[in-house]
Amino acid sequence: MEIEFDLNKSVDENSGNFFDKAKKAKKKLEGAKAALKDSIKKLEKLQKEESKFLEGEEKKREKKEKKREWYEKFHWFISSEEFLCVGGKDATSNEIVVKKHLDKEDLVFHTDMAGSPFFVIKNGQEAGELTLNEVAQAVAVYSKAWKLGHGTADVFYVKPEQVTKEAKAGEHLAKGSFMVYGKTKYLHPRLEYSIGLVGEDIIGGPLSAVEKKTNNYVVIILGREKKSSLAKKIKAKLKGGDLDDIIKFLPAGGGEIKKAKER
Repeated sequence: MEIEFDLNKSVDENSGNFFDKAKKAKKKLEGAKAALKDSIKKLEKLQKEESKFLEGEEKKREKKEKKREWYEKFHWFISSEEFLCVGGKDATSNEIVVKKHLDKEDLVFHTDMAGSPFFVIKNGQEAGELTLNEVAQAVAVYSKAWKLGHGTADVFYVKPEQVTKEAKAGEHLAKGSFMVYGKTKYLHPRLEYSIGLVGEDIIGGPLSAVEKKTNNYVVIILGREKKSSLAKKIKAKLKGGDLDDIIKFLPAGGGEIKKAKER
C-alpha cells in the first residue's frame, strides 16, 4: 500500500487530509452497501414476479392443453340432480344445440321472447322438478329478460319431437329459430345466477346447482355493473378463477353480487 505525503504541508495537515479522505471513502462505502442492499431487494422482488409470471404462463398453457368437453363452447351447467344442461349463446349455437345435440330422450327449453337461448337437458325426460326449474332459470337469465331488467320470465319446455325447422307455408325461419308445436309447459323462474370455484375451475348455474358442487360461490342479480368489472369482483370474492371463464358464465347486461345476508 502506498501513501503519498505532501511535503509542502505539515504532518498534521497531511494527517487531516487522510482523515477527510477516509471519511469520504467510508460514506461512499456505506452508500455502496445501501445501494447493494436495495439492489438485492429489487432483484428478489423481480425473481418473485418472474416466478409468479412463469407460474401463470404454465397454468395458461395447461389450461389450453386441457381437453375441453364439447358442451363447454355453449352455455352449460350440471344440475343438482346431475343432468347436463346445455344452451345456445347466439343464433348459430342455438342452431347447433338443437340440430346436433338434441336426442329423443331430452327436453327442450325456450321462451316466447326473441333472442332467447334454446336449452337442452340431456336425458331430460328422466329429470325431476328441481332440474326443470334450474334450467328454466338458466334460460331466463341468458334471455333478453335480464338485459331488460325483468325480475322473471316465462319459460316453456317441450319434447324434442315438438321442435322442428320446418316453417309454416309462406314463412321463413331465421338461423337459430325453430317452430314449436303442441302443448307447452311453462315455468316462471326468478332472475339470478351463481358463479362458483371448484378447485381452479369456474362453474356457473342456478344457486341450487352450484352450491351442490362448492361452498365457494357468489350469487349474481340484476345491476348496473359491467361484466368486466363485475368479473374482477367475483374473482376477488372467490379468491381464484380465470377472469375469462367468469365472464363466460355471466349474462349479457349489468349485474351485481347479491349480499350474503340477502340469501
